[in-house]
Amino acid sequence: MISCGNEYRDTINSPEDYPIIPKPKQLSIKNGRFVLRSTTQIYASSTLKNEANYLSEMLKPVGDLQINLSDEYSLKQNITLRLDPEILNKEDYRLSISPQSVEISANSPVGIFYGIQSLRQLLPSEIESNTQENLSVTLPAVEIEDGPRYPYRGMHLDVGRHFFDSSHIKRYLDLIAMHKMNKFHWHLTEDQGWRIEIKKYPKLTSIGGYRDGTAIGLAGTKNAPYTYDTIRYGGYYTQEEIREIVDYAARRHIEVIPEIELPGHSSAALAAYPEYGNTKGPYQVAKRWGIFKEIYSPKEETFTFLEEILKEVVTLFPSKYIHIGGDEVLKDEWEQSSFAQELIKRENLGDEQGLQSYFIRRIESYLNTLDREIIGWDEILEGGLAPNAIVMSWRGEEGGIEAAKQHHKVIMTPGTHCYFDYYQIDGEEQKNEPLTGSKRVTTVEKVYSYEPTPEILSETEAAYILGAQGNVWTEYMPTFEHVEYMILPRMTALSEVLWSEKEGRNWEDFQKRLQVLTQRFDAKGYRYAKYSLNLNEKKNNK
Repeated sequence: MISCGNEYRDTINSPEDYPIIPKPKQLSIKNGRFVLRSTTQIYASSTLKNEANYLSEMLKPVGDLQINLSDEYSLKQNITLRLDPEILNKEDYRLSISPQSVEISANSPVGIFYGIQSLRQLLPSEIESNTQENLSVTLPAVEIEDGPRYPYRGMHLDVGRHFFDSSHIKRYLDLIAMHKMNKFHWHLTEDQGWRIEIKKYPKLTSIGGYRDGTAIGLAGTKNAPYTYDTIRYGGYYTQEEIREIVDYAARRHIEVIPEIELPGHSSAALAAYPEYGNTKGPYQVAKRWGIFKEIYSPKEETFTFLEEILKEVVTLFPSKYIHIGGDEVLKDEWEQSSFAQELIKRENLGDEQGLQSYFIRRIESYLNTLDREIIGWDEILEGGLAPNAIVMSWRGEEGGIEAAKQHHKVIMTPGTHCYFDYYQIDGEEQKNEPLTGSKRVTTVEKVYSYEPTPEILSETEAAYILGAQGNVWTEYMPTFEHVEYMILPRMTALSEVLWSEKEGRNWEDFQKRLQVLTQRFDAKGYRYAKYSLNLNEKKNNK
């Protein structure tokens, strides 16, 4: 509602006035509305300066609201951000709106930030476009007490197959923030491109950051051999750009988790520094998709190389987690390497699976000395799990279940529900969708149906499930607009799965609130899959 009237003290509000996603834990509807005007002020302590500035910027279309950074608050016709030690969990918040005032309280700045996101969804979507000025807006009175179900609520983005510049990464972070998610898993190295500047090894980006062509269309089968264009493709993030992105994320209370792939998915690195491979090569930055036999050699020089890389990585990312990959490691080269076979025998590793475990343990041990923990894809279970490793379960839930039973922390991201590079719609209508690398389908409803904690786990074991994450592999996503189309609104569904209590979720209710949220997507210019939502958009879907 956009208006220029009085305070609407006696307005009768209805559930439709509160289309918040993810659904709050407790929401009590009150009568009346608060009128937000250009004369409204924001009161907050200096500790909440970042959140006050974020809120002020969000409300720019209403006017340049004055920010008062002090411990003395004036509730009358103003917005107050207040730290409250009685709210025990740091991500929980309380949002109280009456005709006289708005107050967001929380134990910490992150809780305040999430309260602001809920306030945002009570505003008209027009406020998102920043094309209007001096709006007078009303907010429905309400009492909300809210907090997340899971501590890990993440989104992943592969920038190795296709590269997206800093402005796109910030746009991605804005979407994560809007959905009250708190982790960004940044997949920075791949066979097809190394995307992070490492000053000690400049060839990682000058050589490994670029490929001499890219596979065209859906190929790689007997009936469809690979063909390539001849366009040099690549790019990378400077350390200065990475620091800027990490800071941007931190101001939105998002932890950026970098992934440095090892010991497989290393073609780009070996093209730059072939001496760390098992053979003399030749190596090249991969032009096609898939899995490659080229992997790192387990010699001491390789570990030194990787440790020096990781030493620079941890100076850029304050995250306590570093993702080290560990997936899809073909063992052919180790089987044929006399050095690898001698190492297996000398260290009593049993076989190549044991050698992979040895490799991961070496890297984990080093990162632990830097006060970091590793996350790895569920293949790191093979040959024995590293002592403090966190397992990201992608090949179904079995790996996560096994790790939780061993009392290891787990992040669920099974392809059945959490892979957002699959088709969003089935049947004949699929022909109108962008090309993907798989015929598999993950609809918005299927994502919404996901339950991250398997019933088979005991209460003790279930406590090791940290949450889940949506994965975005970009082989067939050459533009960021395409990425947006593939994640929205599937990440919206996942956000509610991870935030809201299982018992309070309802698909029909979610659909109604989602249709309101897509108006906000439209105002922000986000590209999303209207077709998969069945929002009466049967044409011009993309």
